[in-house]
Amino acid sequence: MKKDSTSPLSVKNVCRILLKKGLISKEQTVEIYKKKGTLRKKLEKLQMIRDASGGPSSRIINPITIIDIISFLKLERKDDPTKEVDEETIFQALAEEWKIDYKKIDPLELDLNLVTTTIPRSFAMKHLVLPVAIQDGWLTIATPDPHNLEVMEDISRVSQLKVKPVVSGKSDIIKLIDEFYGFRRSIAAAEEQFSGPAIDLGNLEQYVKLQKARDLPSDDRHIVNAVDHLFNYAFEQRASDIHIEPKRNISLVRLRIDGVLHSIYKLPKSVHGAIISRVKTLSGLDMAEKRRPQDGRIKIDRGQGVEAEIRVSTIPTAFGEKSVLRILDPDILIQGVGQLGMTSMDLVRYQQFINLPHGLVLVCGPTGSGKSTTLYSTLRYLSNEENNITTVEDPIEMVYEDFNQIAVQPAVGITFASILRNILRQDPDIIMIGETRDLETAQNAIQAALTGHLVLSTLHTNDAPLAITRLLDIGVPCFLIQATLTGVLAQRLLRKICPYCIETFEIGTDDLVAMGIETEKTGIIKLKMGRGCIKCRGTGYLGRVGIFEVLSFTEPIKDLIAQEGSVDMIRQAACEEGMVTLRENAIKKMLDGETTYQEVIRATWEQI
Repeated sequence: MKKDSTSPLSVKNVCRILLKKGLISKEQTVEIYKKKGTLRKKLEKLQMIRDASGGPSSRIINPITIIDIISFLKLERKDDPTKEVDEETIFQALAEEWKIDYKKIDPLELDLNLVTTTIPRSFAMKHLVLPVAIQDGWLTIATPDPHNLEVMEDISRVSQLKVKPVVSGKSDIIKLIDEFYGFRRSIAAAEEQFSGPAIDLGNLEQYVKLQKARDLPSDDRHIVNAVDHLFNYAFEQRASDIHIEPKRNISLVRLRIDGVLHSIYKLPKSVHGAIISRVKTLSGLDMAEKRRPQDGRIKIDRGQGVEAEIRVSTIPTAFGEKSVLRILDPDILIQGVGQLGMTSMDLVRYQQFINLPHGLVLVCGPTGSGKSTTLYSTLRYLSNEENNITTVEDPIEMVYEDFNQIAVQPAVGITFASILRNILRQDPDIIMIGETRDLETAQNAIQAALTGHLVLSTLHTNDAPLAITRLLDIGVPCFLIQATLTGVLAQRLLRKICPYCIETFEIGTDDLVAMGIETEKTGIIKLKMGRGCIKCRGTGYLGRVGIFEVLSFTEPIKDLIAQEGSVDMIRQAACEEGMVTLRENAIKKMLDGETTYQEVIRATWEQI
């Protein structure tokens, strides 16, 4: 980057533009000029220490700019004191003044081959340029310095394409160059290595401390680096699952984020087996066994005292072994019961029956509806020095030392049904059964509830009243259900509107009714939606929240079961007793501006 006073990135020009845009005050400008010399030396020293300790000696050190200095000062924005004048704010202001598009780069949208094969890494890092897209003969280049015309001409000449620069943050560019070129280097080296005889990956550690993206040197173990990168990348993108899928000619890597799968990488098929072997080694699976499904887990140290667990499942497919890695974040999986998303009334009703000394509590919903989070959060709420909590799971979702957790192992005779008989001899107070799958498991769970234990379990039904008919269907006598069942909780997950691009729009209640959404309001109402931005990857959603249906097992409902009442009759009686349905709770969150009517329809379609 140019340093002279006429450069668009000079101290004078940057401060002038920030003043003009109302982002800083004259007093702050004086502070910037006063401290820039001292801060430049401090930042240069910090950069040298960081690079010396974390990367190869060949790493290119970019000069400290006035934008780095202003960002480091963390100045309050003059137009909004609740926000800081950060790097993104500065580059957005500069791009607007220069009349050049600003682009906050979404790593999920980048093509690995385009980024890493268009220009060499050394050139990209030296000039801070990153190819991000090709369209209609134009190559879009993200850079913090779009006025470096000589570099743009060089790229155009090499690529044989016309170049269109867009403005992006310097730190984003450096981070993505490190990640993408480091990962590509590992994959390329692995492809060359595994195109010949396969190597043995059987002696690698099961507890792995991840290397940072900038710690991926080309001479290290390439597959180890590539898998570490996938883990780092998944954590960074808030992914809940990593899918590694073999296809005919490639290995496809996808991440599930907020319930939606995104394709990330298309890797050479020759490295697929080695990547799966690395995953199986870390999770303690049998690498030689490729014909049957396997389940395992990995405990990962992410650095700075933060740990996460990854549940691994492999299964043979037509083109090889597919692996799905479920990422279990303790901060998400184990929350306060009050943080799950229940309304105040539903929370009170739920706490009433989980605080009973004995009985059967069922949590219902399809796969991926957040049942495990609810159960673990409930167990933590109930956990104290006076309670002995024992769980039976298939597999154990998250290892938590306050519980006595048992994994189902059919190969050695440990099933949900068989282990319950042994658990009752362990003097438990609270028992959690991962899933009630059959009559034998249900009978043992009910027997435990009858003998003075609080039993929590899950059941795959669409709503709470259906849980009762499901128990009857698998053969549980109605008098046992009446004697033990204390409550049922059904749930779903709704995607939340992105707070960074939320906007209001108007819609007629008649239009909502036509879609099956009825509210107490009439006429035109105001709802919220996400416009789509870089934070939410254009989806309009960021994060998820639970909706719940809490059914207390009252006397009128017990009477209906004895009379063999239909599920509709049970549902009607439950609503008269105060149960709020999933759809009603979803509509409430829609009216409160937390989610959209599209999510209400998607998550509760069976009730519409």
